Amino acid sequence: MNILSIGGSDPSSGAGIQSDIKTFSNYNVYGFTIITAITSQNTRKVTSIEPVSTKILIAQLDSILSDFHIDAIKIGMVYNSRIVKAIYSRLKNIKVPIIIDPIIKSTTGTILLKKNAVDDYKKMIIPLADVITPNKYEAKVLSGLSNIKRSAKKIQDMGAKCVIITSSTESSTKISDYILEKNKDYLISGKKIPIRNHGSGCNYSAVITVSLAKGNTINHAVKMAKDYTYQSIKNAKNIGKGVSITHKNIPSRMQILTDSINDFKQIKNIYKIIPECQTNFVFAKKNPKTIKDVLGISGRLVKSGKEIITAGEIIYGGSQHVATAVIQVSKKFPEICSGLNIKYDPKIISKAKKIGFIVLNYDRSKESKKSRASENTSISWGISNSLKTKLPDVIYHKGDIGKEPMILIFGKDPRDVIRKASILTTY
Repeated sequence: MNILSIGGSDPSSGAGIQSDIKTFSNYNVYGFTIITAITSQNTRKVTSIEPVSTKILIAQLDSILSDFHIDAIKIGMVYNSRIVKAIYSRLKNIKVPIIIDPIIKSTTGTILLKKNAVDDYKKMIIPLADVITPNKYEAKVLSGLSNIKRSAKKIQDMGAKCVIITSSTESSTKISDYILEKNKDYLISGKKIPIRNHGSGCNYSAVITVSLAKGNTINHAVKMAKDYTYQSIKNAKNIGKGVSITHKNIPSRMQILTDSINDFKQIKNIYKIIPECQTNFVFAKKNPKTIKDVLGISGRLVKSGKEIITAGEIIYGGSQHVATAVIQVSKKFPEICSGLNIKYDPKIISKAKKIGFIVLNYDRSKESKKSRASENTSISWGISNSLKTKLPDVIYHKGDIGKEPMILIFGKDPRDVIRKASILTTY
């Protein structure tokens, strides 16, 4: 997958195209870059800005667009009207998702979009946006309004398909983003880390770009972006004499599960072990209490001929059956955070035992009528009755009246589950 970042160069790699390259790399995405301006800045201040000429900007755009397939484009700092007009001239007919991060002022207070360029920005850059991600200050500059909902609507009326106003409301512990799509609006909230940082806005918009390039919904993209940005702030590096630089080189929980689902689909002949009820793949937080603590697919991994399709989104609370099983196992073995269900096959059970996996099972015919009446109670009963002193790799049952036989594979994380599934399903 290829994503193009258009923006300013930050030698501290805290923001701008350098920051985008780091974020793209964390998602195994190839990043192309086009520089609009060269800045001299560090964690304390921006000392100078040198916009590139129209000639070299257009040459950069033409060199990339004429040679490479691009899946999405992110536009950050544009600085002046010349740059705005040049970008518009080359992108106005492009048919890929375009995400706009309106860079108006740096963290340290330097103006990065000239006042006399704001009108051209509204007329030419905003209409390109499939998504635009201003913070409250940027939204007010662009709309002239302080009210979040009215501000977002005015920006949408300028041509942006979706407006996301970041940090629209916040408390000491929580921060919420306001999302205005074509026919609906809503808030998505997350934890807040109250530290001043350099780069979180770029991180956020870059992840939105990656997620939309992969075909995800806006809702899904925002959740991915919030999770990634939170982690990048949490792991920010205080390596200069000013604000901390956001940093993240460990994939998010969402990304680990997404990558593992893709890996699962690539296992040879994997379609043969998808059960009638289809497959779910989950990844729980540490010590999960409810299914809302467990990432899963809101639909299922569905067999379509010899291919596997992800039917639904990866969200917290997306799974009932497999999530409940993982929660139950993790109560006794907290290191277990992931699980996957596959079709029952005696050959798989035999192989698991032969290679030394810990294999447990339970008999659903012994389950009480009260337990059978509720699917989640039934799963909890079966798992808890099968657990012994050793951490299980596999738990299975042979079914019962109206209950399909099933194998559940458990692991410390989705990559551990994939490792086990690959071994067990390869003959």
